[in-house]
Amino acid sequence: MIADDVYRRGRAGLPSWITDHDGRRTELPIARWMGGTHSTIEDIRADEASIAFCTGPTLDLGCGPGRLTEALTRAGVPALGVDTSSVAVEMTNHRGGLALQQDIFCAIPGAGQWSHVLLADGNIGIGGDPAALLRTVRSLLHETGTAVVEVDSASGVDDRNRTVRWETDDCVGEWFTWASVGASALYALAVTAGLRARRTVESNGRVFTELAVHSIDRGVGDP
Repeated sequence: MIADDVYRRGRAGLPSWITDHDGRRTELPIARWMGGTHSTIEDIRADEASIAFCTGPTLDLGCGPGRLTEALTRAGVPALGVDTSSVAVEMTNHRGGLALQQDIFCAIPGAGQWSHVLLADGNIGIGGDPAALLRTVRSLLHETGTAVVEVDSASGVDDRNRTVRWETDDCVGEWFTWASVGASALYALAVTAGLRARRTVESNGRVFTELAVHSIDRGVGDP
């Protein structure tokens, strides 16, 4: 699995890339994903801004090496990371977080009871269909819960079902679908999933939107 190789390389300080089907190649922000000593002060502040939304049990979908799962745990917030990469899960557990190796669209423990679901680092793009992903997120949340979504920008970017792959110096992964979504596009997608935008914050050029379960879903008279 190439994701395993990417995370191993990240641990060693080596670069990896993401390539679009049209040949455009971009270096992955692997140092930011790794966290810890790999992070800049600006990255740490942005991460802190994202997890400040999370005050109760939090599900970190696509947790990668687990920097946010770890940070939540160290702050006393119960957190579970989920990732398909065995190396990412091992790294998360090793640094003091708790992670599960699993596809995020499969059955996840505690569905319907999580206070927060975190989609950091553009993970709203997983699967290439943000609307479907948000419906999954809604099913995981308690009726008073929120989702914290890092978006591409504050703009209306809405680029779905893009075909991409990860690459290293000596390995090329399989093509998979991805999406990029800006804040204003996310607002409309959230409504179709039974969520609504509550607030958006920006830190170090990164944009985070908090989505709450829509009041209609909760029932008349619920807080």
